[in-house]
Amino acid sequence: MVSSIHETIFFFQKDLRTGKLVNLPSLIAASDRTPFLPDRVAKSIPFSSSKFPEIFNHFSLKPQTREAEIMKRTIRVCEREAVNGEQMFCVRSLESFIDLSIATLGKEIQLLSNHLSKETNNPLFTIARGMQDMGENELVCHKERYPRAVFLCHSINKTTVYKVPLVGRDGTKANALAVCHKDTSAWSPKHISFQILKVKPGTVPICHFLAKDTLAWVSN
Repeated sequence: MVSSIHETIFFFQKDLRTGKLVNLPSLIAASDRTPFLPDRVAKSIPFSSSKFPEIFNHFSLKPQTREAEIMKRTIRVCEREAVNGEQMFCVRSLESFIDLSIATLGKEIQLLSNHLSKETNNPLFTIARGMQDMGENELVCHKERYPRAVFLCHSINKTTVYKVPLVGRDGTKANALAVCHKDTSAWSPKHISFQILKVKPGTVPICHFLAKDTLAWVSN
């Protein structure tokens, strides 16, 4: 049954509704429990594509290893240029995670996360009643793969965060986070969302659920 239902990756806003069946393997994946470094320690370790040899030496890694390639990808993602209408930064300590979020959104904010009532291997869920619109003043933080916690946080204009109650096929209850981007006109036409939904940039809102370890700051 699961294999016959495509994974819910990108979807139209009209499909974010009560009774809709979704397939969310990223919501039930194992959590990445990699901790933050203390701010002083994080600042003492290079984090730049120009410093790869020093970084690999610090973590006792050889440049040709798979782990080293993953680290290089994360650093390069953090160094990419923000698109039009986007604020973006990466954080490597709890202190910077909080401080930069306040600097972006102000002090009156709350942190949202995905929540499952129990572990489950079944990714099929139905959207239940009680979905909440958490507003457009948002900062979504994606956990990246690295030996210590690194979050890529970004805020995109005209993006709304939703808290979505779900009920699994096996009875598991969840509160999942979803976002809808209402202005995609600045996105690359090659973005995978346009390929999946067969639409062009800037024509319709595009939505997606956030992965299990992704966090979102929103205004109170």
